[in-house]
Amino acid sequence: MRKLTALLAGLLFGIGLLLAGMANPAKVLGFLDLAGAWDPSLALVMVGAIAVAAGPLAWAKRRAQSLLGAPMQIPAKRELDRRLIGGSLLFGIGWGIAGICPGPALAILLSGHWQVIVFVLAMLAGMLLFTALERRRSH
Repeated sequence: MRKLTALLAGLLFGIGLLLAGMANPAKVLGFLDLAGAWDPSLALVMVGAIAVAAGPLAWAKRRAQSLLGAPMQIPAKRELDRRLIGGSLLFGIGWGIAGICPGPALAILLSGHWQVIVFVLAMLAGMLLFTALERRRSH
């Protein structure tokens, strides 16, 4: 049941990304172009997403388990550190260069555009590199 729920949630998320325009690199770059022809529509999408998520997040914080019995995994760390800031900068730079972030990239992966395939391969390579560096760091 957990895998089916995860699949349905992922499909709903992907459809939402497509409908909101988050999978359109031109629209995303228009949102990021604060000094030019700024497109504020994605800001409204983000505000709407935060509003929709606020209730379930507050509910989840008060529970130890999900409705399906899985443990709640809400991050407890609150402080900013070099790793968080560096990772955020790297993510933002990649988002700004490509005009796409990981969720929408997966949503449009089957579109056949070579740029998306290159992006996803680079994303996977970065994830593997991070995992290798984390293993090395912990030993």
